[in-house]
Amino acid sequence: MTHAPGKYTDFEGLREQAVALRRAGLSRRQIRDRLHVDNNDILNRLLQGEPAPEWTKRPNAKDDLREKARELRLQGWTYDRIQVELGCSKSSISLWVRDLPKPERRAPTEQAKLAARKRWEHELAIRDEKRQRTKQAAAQEIGSMTDRDLFMAGVALYWAEGTKDKPYDRREAVIFVNSDPGVIKLYLAWLHLLGVERERLQYRVMIHMTADVEGAKRYWADLAGVDVARLQKTTIKKHNPKTVRKNVGDTYRGCFVICVLQSADLYRRIEGWWAGMLSGITTTPTSGMV
Repeated sequence: MTHAPGKYTDFEGLREQAVALRRAGLSRRQIRDRLHVDNNDILNRLLQGEPAPEWTKRPNAKDDLREKARELRLQGWTYDRIQVELGCSKSSISLWVRDLPKPERRAPTEQAKLAARKRWEHELAIRDEKRQRTKQAAAQEIGSMTDRDLFMAGVALYWAEGTKDKPYDRREAVIFVNSDPGVIKLYLAWLHLLGVERERLQYRVMIHMTADVEGAKRYWADLAGVDVARLQKTTIKKHNPKTVRKNVGDTYRGCFVICVLQSADLYRRIEGWWAGMLSGITTTPTSGMV
């Protein structure tokens, strides 16, 4: 680059002025404007070896973060805790403290365990509340059951859970077994809708030998609205020591068996109703259905 003739001919003199200004605390920009030096190369040569004044040095915020991160790491903090505390990335933290020893894993204190348990209980409570809201909203969508609603539900329920006739085992008997009180309640309401007399019903409990047999009999009899004396002989399931049972506790009451006497005609009608429901389906599944 060419410059105006004679502009920098007295270089040493110019340097003396630049050094004096630098030592007086002026910045490069101030020296350049004062001496009218518009060439950075010349300015660098004029100030060579002269450190910049402190006030011109920009503070590096990351230097403070780095030192704080190292301090916390030496106290045994994890990367996650340091990140939350300082608001910097894990990659930066790793770079700053990689030469420091890893903190020893500390066993959680009782207070920490209690805090964790409290947080988990709070989370479970929130989940349960959301679950209950969903169930309540769904229940309200059903509303009152019409006779046709109950009829269709009963047919589908029996075909899913009741005994069925087989070509190799002709029985044509209406027998229903289930352990869900709500299912039993709906099934009994369905039989009443069909006009099945209570005198035609036989009841029996099927239960594991280690359970509260008498308590279960009273429970199912109350649900069916009959006296315990009306129940037939209980079917007891023997205990297999190799099997780990999960259906234990106060809520285990075995299964309730309901048989309809002289039910061959009713069974045939149920089978026909089910066939009619299938033939009445007007839509077919498609690949786009979820």
